[in-house]
Amino acid sequence: MYNSVIEFIRELYKTPTEFIPLHEPRFLGNEKKYVNECIDSTFVSSVGKFVSKFEEMVADYTGAKYAVACVNGTAALHIALILSDINADDEVITQPLTFIATANAISYTGARPIFIDVDMDTMGLSPISLIDFLKNKTEIKDGFCYNKQTGKRIKACIPMHTFGHPCKIDEILDICNAYNIELIEDAAESLGSFYKGKHTGTFGKFGTLSFNGNKTITTGGGGMILTNDEELAKLAKHITTTAKVPHKWEFVHDYIGYNYRLTNIAAALGCAQMEQLAGFIENKRNIAQQYSDFFANLDMNFVIEPLYCSSNYWLNALVLESKEQRDEFLNFTNDRGVMTRPIWTLMNKLEMFKNCQQEDLSNSEWLEERVVNIPSSVVL
Repeated sequence: MYNSVIEFIRELYKTPTEFIPLHEPRFLGNEKKYVNECIDSTFVSSVGKFVSKFEEMVADYTGAKYAVACVNGTAALHIALILSDINADDEVITQPLTFIATANAISYTGARPIFIDVDMDTMGLSPISLIDFLKNKTEIKDGFCYNKQTGKRIKACIPMHTFGHPCKIDEILDICNAYNIELIEDAAESLGSFYKGKHTGTFGKFGTLSFNGNKTITTGGGGMILTNDEELAKLAKHITTTAKVPHKWEFVHDYIGYNYRLTNIAAALGCAQMEQLAGFIENKRNIAQQYSDFFANLDMNFVIEPLYCSSNYWLNALVLESKEQRDEFLNFTNDRGVMTRPIWTLMNKLEMFKNCQQEDLSNSEWLEERVVNIPSSVVL
């Protein structure tokens, strides 16, 4: 059976013998032209026309009123937390089934994550698990939500749209609003994904995107903060640029700032990639449909977009029958030059976060043992 998987993937990617990576960038448009413009202009750092243009293109595509470019998605999430007034001794709800950047960004502020289970169909934060935790383990005092176990205030909730598949973000938003908890979306993997016709990352106070080399579009790194709040957008741009007060020659800074601004040369790549995004998404959805049809004939569970969603299918995934089958599949495919990988180790199992509060994580643990990603690059 696994031989037929190898044969299908090699035929899909028209790569009979060479190594097939999990996800690699495609540069098919104006990337070289725009980068050369940066070089010719000498504006290669964080000042230049492409940074603003990239922000405008992303805001226009996602429907967010404002977009602020950063050096990476983790930095974008860090700033979103800072601007949501997350401090040491605060707590932030998130999911254990996520890339480590989510938990790391929470830790940068001094806050502690609380790990809540995911849904099986979305692999994203479960509204049912969230409301169960809040009803039974928290209390409202003076209009704010406090953890009965620790006595600390729960200020924010960060769901993550796993592999580009939107979670039930509208339900999560309603719950957060009821408990006066800020919603920050980790949409790092879901550029091009929509839930009930609305782009991910635009439901909460902030959303964040990533443009790492393995994402649907790339700037070689890079991230973006999305928000509909004009003042917060201005402040985000200010503190990501070392909080320097504009002046012809003086160096005056009025906040603790961060050197998180995206470079013009990276943004040039981003502009060229955004011009191709619609085609990339169409291509990736076509690949997902071919995978879905193929694995249905093998009686293997291919992960499809959840209800009410249009997913970018950033990373295609299979859910296998057991950890043993997962490991067998991983060994077989990687030994034959087709890259596959397991899902992330749960955050609560990592040394840095093992003592953080966690609720029942049965779904996360079940998925951790069974999910594998398969090659998902745009087919040339």
